[in-house]
Amino acid sequence: MANLNVLPRELIEWKERIRERAKQVGLDFFEVIYEMVDYREINELASLGGFPQRYPHRRFCMEYDRLSKSYAYGMSKIYEMVINTDPCYAYLLSSNSLIEHKLVMAHVYGHSDFFKNNAYFAHTNRRMLDQMANHSSRVRKHQEAQGVDVVENFMDWCLSLENLIDTNLFAYQKKHDEEEKAAKAAPLEDPIHRFQGRSYMNKFLNPPEYIDEQKQRIQDSKTKTTRVPASPERDILGFLLKHAPLEPWQQECLQIVRDEAYYFAPQGQTKIMNEGWASFWHTHLMTKEGLMHDSEVVDFACVHSGTVAVHPGKLNPYKLGLELFRDIEERWNRGQFGKEWEDCESETERRLWDRGLGLGRQKVFEVRKLYNDITFIDEFLTEDFCRRQKMFAFAPNARTGQSEITSREFKKVKDTLLLQLTNFGQPLIEVVDGNFKNRGELLLVHRFDGRELKSDYATKTLRNLYNLWRRPVNVETRLNDTNVVMSFDGTQMETVPGKLS
Repeated sequence: MANLNVLPRELIEWKERIRERAKQVGLDFFEVIYEMVDYREINELASLGGFPQRYPHRRFCMEYDRLSKSYAYGMSKIYEMVINTDPCYAYLLSSNSLIEHKLVMAHVYGHSDFFKNNAYFAHTNRRMLDQMANHSSRVRKHQEAQGVDVVENFMDWCLSLENLIDTNLFAYQKKHDEEEKAAKAAPLEDPIHRFQGRSYMNKFLNPPEYIDEQKQRIQDSKTKTTRVPASPERDILGFLLKHAPLEPWQQECLQIVRDEAYYFAPQGQTKIMNEGWASFWHTHLMTKEGLMHDSEVVDFACVHSGTVAVHPGKLNPYKLGLELFRDIEERWNRGQFGKEWEDCESETERRLWDRGLGLGRQKVFEVRKLYNDITFIDEFLTEDFCRRQKMFAFAPNARTGQSEITSREFKKVKDTLLLQLTNFGQPLIEVVDGNFKNRGELLLVHRFDGRELKSDYATKTLRNLYNLWRRPVNVETRLNDTNVVMSFDGTQMETVPGKLS
């Protein structure tokens, strides 16, 4: 791609002003490096996930083509991009006006603050720019050795499975490490059971043959074959890395896909919060911190309204996140929380409620640090908020195919939204047995939540799993209110009623 351009002097001056104002209001961010790019370059960067270098693969070309056509036909425009690294790299679109650049830079500082402080980004690699370049060189090396088509086809299989990870893995790993550390620190206990009594009675209470029997039992329990994995695992990519019969180059390619999937996972887990937080601060900085002239107000309102506009049939994370953060700040400023508030049933009293606590700013920073989208919505999406924002649940009409409102009931609306956010709206799949039927087959289970697997997706996924596992693969799920098992043995797909796990 073309050389990235540095900012003109005017924008450098505005960058410093915005940076200082952002620090003054309490934002704590990684240093941000801004670079100016044209629309072709920003589309290329967007297709690569924001990184100048990625491993070669057709998916990135297809994404670039889609973004370029969308821009050419006026369907979308990327104002900026920022990536989660230390320092943060942010790209500004050269065709933007000055007011757009100022809004974008204020928005970026909000993102950088979120990347640095939100708990779900704590485990991410802050040097991912270098890691992505390393991944690129490794895949190119394998392409030279194995052939471009061979490696690209294998990457196709891996990428079709990149969502089969456990987004809670790092929390579980931390708990496991703590338990393991505690176990090592604890005094060792003799696993052999001995009857207690007077020392002179020991040879009668615990004869040698009894001790030998106990030792043999312990040895047998250690060598006894157990199910692999010992308990269901959601990190299917990790399981394949450990147990699939892969060649070294294949294992490295799968590891690359898995590492990048875990790097990008927190961005999917916090999309509403992240965009809402950045929008919350760009509106504050632009309107209350003197970062625009009176003559720019209309242009700012035009750009901002386009960002938070709600389109039919779509959830706008900028809008929902921004309004929720504003609502939290107002509620905690006025003391609209706690048992007394929850017990108040008077509509008039609730509307006029104001304890003057002024805790709003402190609370939004706390929320930014500890929550993800699911806990954010579950905790702070209230019935009052839902009513004010005119939220509703909708679904396609089976007869007409058109989306229709199905409910305005608060619980239904909230449950529908949470279901869409759980596991990024994708099915929960776990591996439960890597030696199913004692024939080396792979058994997966779909944790059914009311949404069925799409048959065409399931079929292709099983085929690609087979290509990695090289033995028959099975998934237990529900279709038409019936437990079924979908299987692929390398030649044909079969679906039979039943339950195996």
